[in-house]
Order: sequence, then C-alpha cells, then structure tokens
Amino acid sequence: MEPLINFKYVIASLVYSLIGILILVVTFWAVEKATPDNLWKEILEKQNKALAIIFGAFIIAIAIIIASAVHG
Repeated sequence: MEPLINFKYVIASLVYSLIGILILVVTFWAVEKATPDNLWKEILEKQNKALAIIFGAFIIAIAIIIASAVHG
C-alpha cells in the first residue's frame, strides 16, 4: 500500500517552484536593467497604466514558460 503523500514529489515540486521563482526574479532584473527608466517609479509614482499592463503581461508570459518547462 502506497503512502497518501509521497514526499519525493512534494520536495521536487518545491525545488522546481523555487527555481522558477528565481528565474522570474532574474528576468525581471534583466528587464529592469534593459529599460531606461525605473519601472516601479514609472508605474507607482507616475501612474503609467499602460506600462503596468505590459509588465503584467510580461510576468504572466515568463511564468507560463517556466511552468511549461517544469511540467515537461
């Protein structure tokens, strides 16, 4: 009889999640360095909604790519 929770899969999921989050942070940092202005300052202080939508779409796209890579 198999155990209800297989900890090998739980640990693997946690490791892949942490790797995915790390990749997401690195890509955010790369985009932040590639753009001429500070994204957070532009979005929060100047209320640039168009930039916020584009950046949100970028984050979702990178997250989908990472999820596809993790799940094979």
